[in-house]
Amino acid sequence: MINDMKAEDIVGEYKEVTLQLYKVGPRKILYTEIETPFPEGKLIVSTTDKDGNITHVNHAFIEMSGYTEAELIGAPHSILRHPDMPPAAFNDLWDTVQKGEKWQGIVKNLRKDGGYYWVKATVIPNIRNGQVVGYTSVRRKPSSIVVDECIKLYPTLF
Repeated sequence: MINDMKAEDIVGEYKEVTLQLYKVGPRKILYTEIETPFPEGKLIVSTTDKDGNITHVNHAFIEMSGYTEAELIGAPHSILRHPDMPPAAFNDLWDTVQKGEKWQGIVKNLRKDGGYYWVKATVIPNIRNGQVVGYTSVRRKPSSIVVDECIKLYPTLF
């Protein structure tokens, strides 16, 4: 289960939209135009179960997302879904990892405070006895050139 975002958590002026999240359903999103730059030399790491529910986060994940560890553990990874991300990107992600293959892409993530940050994401299926049991995601700082390309491309994919 994932809760709607709350106005009292948002920093600055915001827009509101309802997204249909994969395996979750509708969620009210409140978002701003405030970017948090990805810190140099850090990696965001998380693991999920096979349904995409978060089972582990590192400190950098907590710091960048603005959520507490308790809010993240058990929540669907789509808690970070920014409305500027085309659904096709996540369809491709799920299609790829459910086949047991690695996926990489540039993702605009939503923070709890309504802001955002860009990542270069790598998602690797965790396979036990030939079955996908979950996923590990590692995010690093993307190049600004690639982010600029995605800013132009992503609106055309809706």
